[in-house]
Amino acid sequence: MLVRPALSNAVEVVRKRIQQIRDRKEIAGEQNTKAALIDPILIALGWDLQEMDESRREYRRKPQDNPVDYALFLNRTETLFIEAKSLERDLTDRKWISQNLSYATVVGVRWCVLTNGDEYRIYNSHAPVDVEQKLFRSVRISDSSDSNSAVDTLQLLSKDQMQGRLLDELWKAHFIDANVSRTIDSLLANEDPGLIRLLCKKTKGVTRSEVRASLKRAKIRIDFPVPAIVGGTIPASTIGGKREKDSLPDSAPTRRQVDAPASQITIGNLIHAGLIKPPLRIERKYRDVHLTAVVRQDGKIEFDGQGYDSLSTAAGMARKSVIGSPAGHSFPQTNGWTFWMYADDGVLREIDQLRQSYLAQRKLKIVPMA
Repeated sequence: MLVRPALSNAVEVVRKRIQQIRDRKEIAGEQNTKAALIDPILIALGWDLQEMDESRREYRRKPQDNPVDYALFLNRTETLFIEAKSLERDLTDRKWISQNLSYATVVGVRWCVLTNGDEYRIYNSHAPVDVEQKLFRSVRISDSSDSNSAVDTLQLLSKDQMQGRLLDELWKAHFIDANVSRTIDSLLANEDPGLIRLLCKKTKGVTRSEVRASLKRAKIRIDFPVPAIVGGTIPASTIGGKREKDSLPDSAPTRRQVDAPASQITIGNLIHAGLIKPPLRIERKYRDVHLTAVVRQDGKIEFDGQGYDSLSTAAGMARKSVIGSPAGHSFPQTNGWTFWMYADDGVLREIDQLRQSYLAQRKLKIVPMA
């Protein structure tokens, strides 16, 4: 089956339906979202939604399990779980994917998708990291500015591609790149002494203070290309192997510049980019309680005298101070990027807006300060 032409057509049809629903200010609801927006994409990806050996709705392996909206099978083995929400829903609520990922881990399913028919978020349930960092890629069908990106990403979920290990190979490169990026950003943000010494050694005639001052005058961007996919495979060089000779045609693009997923961005990135100037006071009114915290120079979030490594942990502890902890958890799971707010000319805005600004600006490897 030729997936790409069918998928491109389905994406275009669904994009028009989404626009019509939004223009009319209608409420699609979950069932209509599945029928009109999600099913056509899955069918175009080669999945037979009428064949029980290949797809099941409201799937439970055991009667007491919470149902999964779509469970897709290969050789009668669960391969892909899809959690569907109505078009109107914002997918930032962590609980929706956390539940699905937890179940997938128990069942042994690596790949999960959270979608509202427009946005598709692909997660690796087996990755040994926090939920936000399990996010592999996210695309919106309604974003007509780059239709190829939506088609390329969705095509990874096709029946043909899921029969191979392409997603696993791409995840390996993605995971390594994300860790390298965070490490480099940390070295720069904290003015790592070893890095300063190395730069002094390699740059003749400059002092350590001059190197520090130079780094402050530059915005350093880490840019990793999306691995080129040719005939359902990726060049071995993109995952640390040796590229076979003539593995790519001369006309094939070998590099494509993209922004990192939001899940890879840290407070340290925003500080280093100059979007946050510590100490930054952040706040939130939660259940009539005014909660405040501070973003420190070291990138930690200080709440109630304690420093935390992430906005989400600090937000969870802040909510805990008001409502306590849920059973089985040390604090309520919370998306700190949308919980905490900062003052911008007297207007409170979600700190996630700074993260989105960072992503929008992240286009070059090195951009000198004006």
